[in-house]
Amino acid sequence: MRDKPSWLLYELGFWLWRILLTWAFGYRYEGSRNVPASGPVLLLANHQSFLDPPIVGCAIRRRLCFLARKTLFRGLFGRLIRRLNAVPVDQEGVAKEGLKTILEVLKAGQAVLVFPEGERTHTGEVQPLKPGILLLIKHIEAPIVLVGIAGAFDALPRTRNWPKLSPFFLPPTGADLAVSIQKPIPAARYRALPREQALAELREELIRAKERAERLRRKS
Repeated sequence: MRDKPSWLLYELGFWLWRILLTWAFGYRYEGSRNVPASGPVLLLANHQSFLDPPIVGCAIRRRLCFLARKTLFRGLFGRLIRRLNAVPVDQEGVAKEGLKTILEVLKAGQAVLVFPEGERTHTGEVQPLKPGILLLIKHIEAPIVLVGIAGAFDALPRTRNWPKLSPFFLPPTGADLAVSIQKPIPAARYRALPREQALAELREELIRAKERAERLRRKS
């Protein structure tokens, strides 16, 4: 049975974030229908900023599961993010405990968002993927949906404490956000490949998804 308070809080957060992202960053997205409406789904996205989880979540009407460090699950904030469908892990999502948690979430039939680079990019480009993501793929039957994020590095890179804004009612400032969601890929496509080839192909697919998101952004 659905937890009604959690569902209501997620819905409230969804619409508040979508309004905020649209007004403050000229937010655009495409491909929402590429995410299956039910059943387990593994979403893999490039990682540019702390803004990435809501950027992806607001492009998809289905409720997503997010990974967050255990240290965040304290006090009122911890209860809040748990209600927003975050699950705690000791390390990055592509480390051992994170992989175990993702498998449990997928077995429960949920859609989970993972950043296979393991950390936010230092340059804005898609970094090499962590090998642990292939270990995960070898143990799932869920479809993989690749998500390209563009603009978040310009809006809030790891070197900034506060975001650069680009309100949709003003000329673009270069901090406009966009998300491009690709069609599902069977996990079996990567299982039969050698590790380095599989990682390289996954990274290339993420780069292409990011490039499509770049074309979707508002331009000055």
